[in-house]
Amino acid sequence: MELLLLNGPNLNRLGKREPDIYGAETLADIENRLQRLAEESDVVLTCFQSNVEGELINRIHQAGDQGIDGVIFNPGAFTHYSIALRDAIASISVPVIEVHISNIHTREEFRHTSVIAPVAAGQLCGFGTAGYDLAFHAFMLKRKERVHLEN
Repeated sequence: MELLLLNGPNLNRLGKREPDIYGAETLADIENRLQRLAEESDVVLTCFQSNVEGELINRIHQAGDQGIDGVIFNPGAFTHYSIALRDAIASISVPVIEVHISNIHTREEFRHTSVIAPVAAGQLCGFGTAGYDLAFHAFMLKRKERVHLEN
């Protein structure tokens, strides 16, 4: 199984940026934790972060072209207005789980709407950085279901 952990704008600032909302963990902490989970689960995990919308779109297209098994994606602020990212996700057959550290539905009104959610396999928000782990485990459950159905 191969997964892509994709993070959008300002997530490289985790640990420094508004710790009262996003906590003290850095993006490197999250990536290292998920890499350990991946190793324990015989999963290849690639991590990528960018503040540039086009780079994120290119990675989504690449995931679709390579036929990887899933994408864990925190689009950051692009969640609320990037039709281009939404269309990139809609253009691939790879399932994408949208992750947010804070609960976007209880924050400022402009954060309540996700243009990504309608094309995502699911959305996790409000669980802190554990949302990344939950998304990873969701893909592991799907893998287990596929193996069970094949046998």
